[in-house]
Amino acid sequence: MITNDQFNNKIEMHFTDSDDQANGEHVLAIPLYQGKYVLTNHKKRGIEFPGGKIEKNETSECAIKRELFEETGAVIQDMQYIAQYTVYHPSGKRWFTKDVFAINVKAIEGKQDYLETKGPVVVHSLDTIDEKEKSYLLTDEVILKCAERVNQLGLYQ
Repeated sequence: MITNDQFNNKIEMHFTDSDDQANGEHVLAIPLYQGKYVLTNHKKRGIEFPGGKIEKNETSECAIKRELFEETGAVIQDMQYIAQYTVYHPSGKRWFTKDVFAINVKAIEGKQDYLETKGPVVVHSLDTIDEKEKSYLLTDEVILKCAERVNQLGLYQ
């Protein structure tokens, strides 16, 4: 799939299969807990799926576990690598690549500090979130396609 984001940056996205290796610089979680989405409320952007940058010497799998826990307190039971997308700078140069994981959450632990977020937001449907509270990332076509993919695969329902 090739599309443009809301800032008119070109995005190339593909769903992965079991042979694909996660090798991006960023990660994104589509986490479900007891059949509900686990999102985070970013202090500046609003409600969105958890994720972030991969740190030096960290794998995508380790990064998504860390980011999910930091932003929501969620503990992973299991996960599946489902997609990867690349965002290109308006100049045409590759900007970054993001690995997307479907995640089955075992538990959500309360925390004193969720770093740049206000902590977890658990919803049955993304449609129940007020548009004014959504991060621009939660309106991004590629990210919504990834959430749709989790549902199509019947993961963690």
